[in-house]
Amino acid sequence: MMGTNTATEVVLPGKVEPAGLRLVERVLPPPGAGEALVRVEATAVSFAESAMRRGRYYGQPAFPFVPGYDLVGVVEQVGPGVDGALVGRRVAALTKTGAWATAVLLTAADLVEVPDGIGADEAETLIVNGLTAYQMLHGSARVRAGQTVLVLGASGGVGTILVQLARQAGARVIGTASPRHHEALRALGVEPVDYRDPDLAARIRELAPGGVDAVFDHLGGKSVDQSYRLLNRTGTLVAYSIASSLDDKSSVLLIFMALLSKLAFWNYLPTGRHASFYNVWAGAGKPGSAKREAFRARIRTDLTRVFELQRDGKLTAQIAARYPLSEVAAAVALSESANRTALGKIILIP
Repeated sequence: MMGTNTATEVVLPGKVEPAGLRLVERVLPPPGAGEALVRVEATAVSFAESAMRRGRYYGQPAFPFVPGYDLVGVVEQVGPGVDGALVGRRVAALTKTGAWATAVLLTAADLVEVPDGIGADEAETLIVNGLTAYQMLHGSARVRAGQTVLVLGASGGVGTILVQLARQAGARVIGTASPRHHEALRALGVEPVDYRDPDLAARIRELAPGGVDAVFDHLGGKSVDQSYRLLNRTGTLVAYSIASSLDDKSSVLLIFMALLSKLAFWNYLPTGRHASFYNVWAGAGKPGSAKREAFRARIRTDLTRVFELQRDGKLTAQIAARYPLSEVAAAVALSESANRTALGKIILIP
């Protein structure tokens, strides 16, 4: 039987196919000063891991490393300087890497308590995806009641939360997705459009002849040009990924810099439109800095708000599938499949 401080981790050894992911066991040291040992209850697969295994996620660590952008778990031990009352509490953490494991050592100050009444897998759908959706909607775009927004990839992990939050804010929502997801999206209050429609822009203009107030674009590349053109005279474009470049052979840094340059150029034009790139880690600062403390406070406030919406039944977790950690290769393969048949997040249960 596994000891308290033993963990099974998924290691990404290099640029490999999903089947190349390795399960490795190692002994964790006791929590150090300011640390907590968290027994992981749920983590998930996101676009970031698909990019990382191709070596195409800007700022990823050198191979080999343990992927996993976020997690939910229970605190089992704490180190010196950490309140012992944290032991036994269910917490969430934004990690960027390291979450695909049965147990992890984390900085206790980065943990956000999960309210009672929310399951681990439900809470997991809301960490990076919920933060991204909430901060883009209310911070970047400042969407208000009566506005019309366009969500690209409305059936994905971020998209399914974003459309619900937009509807909660009183906005009309148009969402692109595969036709197989249209009925489920309508149930969430979305007006769906087939993302593969060769006349996609024309279909959206039929629904919003005067343009939309905000577009949330995860594709990058040529998609942002179309997204910008679909805005009304005072609309806001929020780009938050470069998913369309996943299989591109060009430099990720150059692609990203080209996108940022384009957004900046649009903002210099004498129009009422605005364009920006959202990054959940923006303003994180260095460990121990005032910026890092402000970043932690913002994450805790916004994530707690999203958890409360879920607890109160105003936000429904959309789970596409659940896999044990030992079947991570199948989970990643499903995540990257063009034929996904379910909405939302793919959960890993350690």
